[in-house]
Amino acid sequence: MCRAMNDRDPKTFHVKSFGCQMNVYDGARMAELLETEGMSAAAEGVEADLVVLNTCHIREKAAEKVYSDIGRLKRDDGSRPMIAVAGCVAQAEGAEIPRRAPSVDIVVGPQAYHRLPELVAKAKAGKRALDTDMPVESKFGALPARRKQGPTAFLTVQEGCDKFCTYCVVPYTRGAEVSRSWGMILDEAKALVDRGAREITLLGQNVNAWSGGADNGEIQGLDGLARALDRLPGLERIRYTTSHPNDMTEGLIRAHGEVEKLMPFLHLPVQSGNDRVLKAMNRSHTTASYLAIIERVREARPDIAISGDFIVGFPGETDEEFEDTLKIVTEVNYAQAYSFKYSARPGTPAADMEGQVPSEVMDERLQRLQALLNEQQLTFNRATVGRRTSVLLERQGKKQGQLIGKSPWLQSVHLESDATIGDLIEVEILSAGPNSLAGAQAIRNAA
Repeated sequence: MCRAMNDRDPKTFHVKSFGCQMNVYDGARMAELLETEGMSAAAEGVEADLVVLNTCHIREKAAEKVYSDIGRLKRDDGSRPMIAVAGCVAQAEGAEIPRRAPSVDIVVGPQAYHRLPELVAKAKAGKRALDTDMPVESKFGALPARRKQGPTAFLTVQEGCDKFCTYCVVPYTRGAEVSRSWGMILDEAKALVDRGAREITLLGQNVNAWSGGADNGEIQGLDGLARALDRLPGLERIRYTTSHPNDMTEGLIRAHGEVEKLMPFLHLPVQSGNDRVLKAMNRSHTTASYLAIIERVREARPDIAISGDFIVGFPGETDEEFEDTLKIVTEVNYAQAYSFKYSARPGTPAADMEGQVPSEVMDERLQRLQALLNEQQLTFNRATVGRRTSVLLERQGKKQGQLIGKSPWLQSVHLESDATIGDLIEVEILSAGPNSLAGAQAIRNAA
């Protein structure tokens, strides 16, 4: 295979991120790193000198899909770009990646990507570059200042997981729970706002496990961080994801009713509605404790939208236990949700459990669950018809003059307007579908 691209400096790059919002954040930070080295993002439809595959290990057969993506990077003339595999698959596979795919030049884990420029230099010199160390705080300390920014931004505040759910690879690919420092987070948030962000979503594998010392030395939780961000001039909206029920403190629950900029939306995965299955998953909460949290959150913020995650077909799940999941969905009444069939992850305890559920059974259960969740989402969306609410405009739509933004409840809203991207405007909701709302501008918000 032609390796001529390694004989000169790559001038352009393309970062392709898969999976969660944290990968989107990591991908943006890698792009900023490469830009500080004098490289520029390749234009749409133009082949890049360097391609970074920022991978996710959550989905089924994630590693095999990465190898397939690598194979497709070969050009018609037999040449190829410099290839970097980053993210959780890189962490999990490590040196196996260049053994299976010799065309890969760089392998870098999610806690080491701040060293990407060094790895590019090694690859240029014809050396195989691999780094899967996990020095979390040094990564953030080494990253450049935030640069380009739109009206919404992700900001990672916490990484890693100590929960060890039996189906999950995150503790092995992202490491132990680590919280970024108070000062570092507030500095990055201010930099984002200075560059145009009006909404910030705080990210973490277990974001509500975040804790840190404030400027006065007092230990704060995520609620304290939200209150500090609420005082940041120019910031209009605060969100956070993904939460764990065990870290949903009373302070954070109260914040939903007291912090004006904290949006009325909570993503709180339960995964199953059956306590035996939850115990087998090592989720450490019960259906009763989960429902109690939902009740307290709704007392604090009655209009809050609840989102969740569900896994069907976990090893040993019976028909009756799956019915319990449908019951908890009915009781909570979700505004949005994500649902998946269980798939074994090598190295996780659940992969070796007895009672693996047949694929056709999981398919049937998932269809029933998603039908109920979709019905709830449509009902929630239709309940907003006729209401006036604020919409933060994020991007242009497909039609001339059409703009698309988000409601406080994270609904996608499209409308025709002469406003500009980044404006926060008042919109009357005219109609609702399963995935979006249609609206008309009511009164321009002076903000």
